[in-house]
Amino acid sequence: MSIVQVKGGGGGAVGLERTSFVGARVPPEIRAMIKPLSKLDKTAFKKILKVIASEIQGIEQSFQDLQPLLGGALTEDVLATVYCGLDDLVRRALKLPSSSLKKENFLQDLQDLQIPEGFHEDLVAMVVGPKRPLIDSHLEDRRPRLPSLENLSWRADVAISTGVLNRVLVRGVTMEMTLSDGSIKDFEMTVSKFQELRFHVASVLSEMEKLEKHSILKIKD
Repeated sequence: MSIVQVKGGGGGAVGLERTSFVGARVPPEIRAMIKPLSKLDKTAFKKILKVIASEIQGIEQSFQDLQPLLGGALTEDVLATVYCGLDDLVRRALKLPSSSLKKENFLQDLQDLQIPEGFHEDLVAMVVGPKRPLIDSHLEDRRPRLPSLENLSWRADVAISTGVLNRVLVRGVTMEMTLSDGSIKDFEMTVSKFQELRFHVASVLSEMEKLEKHSILKIKD
């Protein structure tokens, strides 16, 4: 994982320590699956991983798809433990951008977690290999989100009269927002609030330009 912890030594030196993609502490689901996973054959592992990949991509699966694997030491409880742990491990890895999760670091993390070496190739292919772009595309499409702003327009209006006063002549601003879902929202504000909005937008844009110039905020592979 690309998260790096910086620690100062007693002599003033600074050391770098990488954090595993599962976090500083191994989740209980992953920890519980390590022992039964070591006794799993590769065919069963591939089948479980395939079901997990399908679920992540939005293809509905059922427990019946894994029932043929049951038998011998692989009971329903053991299968559930392995499935939950493997699902948690894969999803935690997929949360990280592919640009920040290097193959060599991922392999080292799998080794530290005591994942059998025979399973590394399939996990690498799914998390940092050729299958990753397709999975990322499905996750992006399924991600819950609010509509984004497509267009913003405004016009100045003058209220000539009201039900109480015959002559008002109060200026106002009507805003119209077009959202990505096709809906259009209208609202009104006073001229002073409109000027305040313009000021804050300009201030934010100025601060963003300043931040972009700092090299510490530039992402490097």
